[in-house]
Amino acid sequence: SCFGDAQDRHSGMVRRAIAYWMARGMAILWRMSMRFVLVAFWVSFAANVAYAFGHISPWMPLAVLGGWYAADLASGVVHLYMDYKQCPPGVGLDQLYFYSGNREGSEYLDLRRRVLARINPFHRLVYDFKNHHPRPDALGRRSMLVQVGSTVAFGTLPVSLLVNLWCWAGTPPDAIIWAMVSFLPGATFAQYFHGTLHRTDNPAIIGWMRRFGLLMTPRAHQKHHDSLKRDFATNCGWSNPLLNPLFNVAYRRGWVSNAGLEPTA
Repeated sequence: SCFGDAQDRHSGMVRRAIAYWMARGMAILWRMSMRFVLVAFWVSFAANVAYAFGHISPWMPLAVLGGWYAADLASGVVHLYMDYKQCPPGVGLDQLYFYSGNREGSEYLDLRRRVLARINPFHRLVYDFKNHHPRPDALGRRSMLVQVGSTVAFGTLPVSLLVNLWCWAGTPPDAIIWAMVSFLPGATFAQYFHGTLHRTDNPAIIGWMRRFGLLMTPRAHQKHHDSLKRDFATNCGWSNPLLNPLFNVAYRRGWVSNAGLEPTA
């Protein structure tokens, strides 16, 4: 009946409104928690830097370069794993990935909300790595908070706090502390550095670091997008000569396969 149809439409509108406001509330809560996490990280990191400056060592330059190399290696290992880690099947991620309509329209946004609600934050990160390949410029449009938030919350903040504890409870080697002074920011900003490879309006410091070889260039990173089988490190690329042969071994032995590159039904 007309009354029943109107009631169904009203119920649908109510459900969509509830879903919208729940999603918006969760987004606000996430942003607030990420800001707290970032503040906690920088306080912790500042304590590590202060400790390092109290322990100047002749090994300091090599240790700092070693920490930057380790951050690049970490970016590559994570990138390789996420690229080839299979998404959970049967939740609709394939519909999102292969969606051919307007990605700014309500139909896609509703689909996106429904599908992403079915997966946990880790699998959402896995999906984001897949989605980056056919739509690389999307990463460059994201805010820095979105790019680095998960890395800090689940990676560099815990590591920095452990270093704080080590400095407080013991006497860590000076070289290790100085390596951490470069590793922690390098690892924290890995996805931000990755994003700068997919846009042109970057801060001047990015261009300066590229000229000195501390960050890789978009042309160097394009080698990864051309094959998806090489050059996974996205900071400076120093570790790619190590990662590339390791990936080749893993690929030949079937430890990673093309089945993980795209979501499946």
